[in-house]
Amino acid sequence: FGSSHVGSSSWASQLGSIPSSYMVDVADVTMTDGGERSSKFAHLHRVLSRKSPFADADAFDPGQETISYLHDTCKVLVIGAGGLGCEILKDLALSGFTDIHVIDMDTIDVTNLNRQFLFRQSDVGKPKAEVAAAFINRRCGHLGVKVVHHVGKIQDHDETFYRKFNLVIAGLDNITARRWMNATLHDMVDRTGGEPDPSTIIPLLDGGTEGFKGQARVIVPFMTSCFDCSLDAFPPQVNFPLCTIAETPRLPEHCIEYALVVLWDKNFPGKKVDKDSPQDMKWIFEQAKERADTFGIQGVTYQLTMGVVKRIIPAIASTNALISAALVGEAIKISTYCGPVLNNYMMYMGQTGVYTHTFEYDKKHDCMVCGGAKLTLARSPSSTLQELLDALGSNPTYQLTRPSISGSSGIIFIQNPKPIRQQHEYKLKMTLKELTEADPPVFAEGEELLVTDPALPSKLTLRVTFGDA
Repeated sequence: FGSSHVGSSSWASQLGSIPSSYMVDVADVTMTDGGERSSKFAHLHRVLSRKSPFADADAFDPGQETISYLHDTCKVLVIGAGGLGCEILKDLALSGFTDIHVIDMDTIDVTNLNRQFLFRQSDVGKPKAEVAAAFINRRCGHLGVKVVHHVGKIQDHDETFYRKFNLVIAGLDNITARRWMNATLHDMVDRTGGEPDPSTIIPLLDGGTEGFKGQARVIVPFMTSCFDCSLDAFPPQVNFPLCTIAETPRLPEHCIEYALVVLWDKNFPGKKVDKDSPQDMKWIFEQAKERADTFGIQGVTYQLTMGVVKRIIPAIASTNALISAALVGEAIKISTYCGPVLNNYMMYMGQTGVYTHTFEYDKKHDCMVCGGAKLTLARSPSSTLQELLDALGSNPTYQLTRPSISGSSGIIFIQNPKPIRQQHEYKLKMTLKELTEADPPVFAEGEELLVTDPALPSKLTLRVTFGDA
């Protein structure tokens, strides 16, 4: 990629390509500098110092230049310092990467300590990114490793921050943040000349785990499918019917959900639950425990409360280790071209054994992010503007949260700020036909409309045509 030590090459063909096998002899080996680092990374240097039957011969340049790039130049950003993030940081430091940054907004909770091994009891309450960076620096500083921490949300930083990195590895636990990061890296690619400029492409390695299941994928902006291309593959979030949790609770989860949805608003009207606050979580746990005792329900624990409130699926350390190893292995290959890059999705299923499946996730031509961010929706003229907004939010391919729409005549509908929203709320009950035939028209059929949404850092172009919805 642009900031790499190697000249531009065809990354579309590099993904998954394996040239014809041939033997490596002494003449194929390029000697490297000595020193402590050479002894610590002897096996890695051996791979990077000789030609390989698996590497792209036009891209891979074995020798000291490639090794120096990995050790001294390549800058990696790790997003998330939780169970998966701790493993990624450790694996990067022990794989020769030295310029590492980590960003996380969370603080350490006592329930993290069973699997997030960079933290100790004395660290509870401290920022995860800060403690994780300090631990790696202490243990791996003699290898030249320096981890820089950033405490806060990924949305707090602009393109200038992300352009500093050659590679981004995400160990996030929610879809919203993944979508934002995916869209941001795509938005940063320069396509003024028609084709993507390789020097502006920053690969994203995305990993995730759920119990005994995990996935690792390689996203090269505009060259592979992106995160939004597979958005409709994610199962819907589980929610409990209010009538069940209020009148006939049967599970410990019902009691926790009741404390979160009903009791919290009753006791703290207007205040939002801080899911990262030990005090808020303790209050919900105590209320849920009291309700469970009333109905004779067993199993309400603080850890389960955390899982229900944050929609967390219990994490397993071995799954995190396996997925992290896959991600960092891809990081080495994509940074040095020493082997074929994953094409482009690997699933691990460990419920009944050790089984992995690798396949290529195809690009979607109508993807909001990598498909040109242009959508055409056929809507009934008698349907309302509210129904159009609902369609954008409910469709698994789009999954917008609070879309705002504007056209050549101005605002069609805006979610925030509230005073401006109130000025346009009368349109929500109007049919699309009424909006297009108004005097003056609010918008025209087939007109290019701009859609913005908190889930996307960039704008989406929408065309509304009249037909069957």
